[in-house]
Amino acid sequence: MISERSLAVLHAIVGDYVALNEPVGSKSIVERHAFGVSAATIRNDMALLEDDELIAQTHTSSGRVPTDKGYRLYVDTLAKLRPMTQAQRTAIERFLGESSDLDDVMARTVRLLSQLTNQVAVVQYPSLRSVAVRHIDLVALGENRVLCVLILGNGVVEQHTATLPANRASEQWLNTARERIATAVVGQDIDAADRGVAELVSSVSEWIGPADTELALSVLSAVSQQLQANRSDRIAVAGAANLTRPGEFAGSLPTVLEAIEEQVTLLRLFGELVQDEREIAASIGRENEAYGLSDASIIATSYEQLGASRLGVLGPLRMDYAGNIQAVRAVARYLNRLLSEDR
Repeated sequence: MISERSLAVLHAIVGDYVALNEPVGSKSIVERHAFGVSAATIRNDMALLEDDELIAQTHTSSGRVPTDKGYRLYVDTLAKLRPMTQAQRTAIERFLGESSDLDDVMARTVRLLSQLTNQVAVVQYPSLRSVAVRHIDLVALGENRVLCVLILGNGVVEQHTATLPANRASEQWLNTARERIATAVVGQDIDAADRGVAELVSSVSEWIGPADTELALSVLSAVSQQLQANRSDRIAVAGAANLTRPGEFAGSLPTVLEAIEEQVTLLRLFGELVQDEREIAASIGRENEAYGLSDASIIATSYEQLGASRLGVLGPLRMDYAGNIQAVRAVARYLNRLLSEDR
């Protein structure tokens, strides 16, 4: 256990180091913060923090910087988060509210979060396995193309264009195919609907006739792709360039960029993060070693009522934890509200 003042000194060191990107000394703490004690007293507090491996000295003549352990204690003892301004809240609501479909919502979310935090932003697509198919439509787009429109029970609209093998998809044929597919999928959840499409594929010659089998399989393939896309775990990412700014990331940048590109690592990590009482999860430095991200920190939260999907930011150890936690939480709340309104 450390004293209340030593904890306050740790918070001062983290805040100054994040803001200035240079080691923090006792003299600068006395000048920048109203502790009401001498520099010698602050040095004693810093010595205790160093003994507890909460801060470290990078060079003999330099000040101190927070360690992974120091950042962890700082995050765990954040008592007050900087609130979003009214302008920021209005901008978030307006920007996300202008989204046209689910993909646009996800893309806008990561762009916004990346801009607010100057970190890599990640959002996991909402879990749609339990969502029912509300409607399906097939629309001719010319001689040999058909637009497959899938509307889910939560308002998500998926569109996919199927290229047909021949120019014989008449309006009557499309109506017949739509009715047969609708019977198999409408009212079913994603998994059951996909099984229904698979059954139509296996019996296609029976209900559509041998002459139009190839045509029907093209349409069924497009519908199946739409359903399977909503079953898989997907993420959207933005802001990777933030890691490449000079002085922003001191760790193994190629390893982090590879994890972002692979996405599987991020899905595993986000899925295993445990949220605290503030509904926020933070994984710092060596806590991410199993994922090859020991030089990075992740802040995440869930945005669905069932907590199945996450969003958050990934960045260097030297990040604005208080501001980023608030930004992640605010964007998650607006995203959850937006998706709830569409249901």
